[in-house]
Amino acid sequence: MSLTVSLDEVQISAIRAQGAGGQNVNKVSSAVHLRFDVRASSLPDAVKERLLALGDQRLTADGVIVIKAQQFRSQDMNRADALARLQALVDSVARPPTPRRPTKPTRASKLRRLEGKSLRSATKALRGKPPGY
Repeated sequence: MSLTVSLDEVQISAIRAQGAGGQNVNKVSSAVHLRFDVRASSLPDAVKERLLALGDQRLTADGVIVIKAQQFRSQDMNRADALARLQALVDSVARPPTPRRPTKPTRASKLRRLEGKSLRSATKALRGKPPGY
């Protein structure tokens, strides 16, 4: 199941990148700040809930995903990178997780466990004082 994020719901602003880079970084606003409001989006409600339940640091308390892209020198490539990262985040929660089916231990595993316990008990019993000491 693939859900595409509409560009109308995404706010993109150009900012100056951080870090080394000299004159290019200091003068050119090539980094991109992407904001995506999950609650106001057109995604299905189940996907919204899973997105909001993520413990991701890019998700604010207001339910807005903030992605900063400054890997590339050009603004267009940073914009494409930010959109791809947002799409990857949405795709990661698009499919509901498969529910865990609880299982019971097999008879053989129970016997192995009890055998190990009895061996350990016998080892510890040898450490005590001999009878009639």
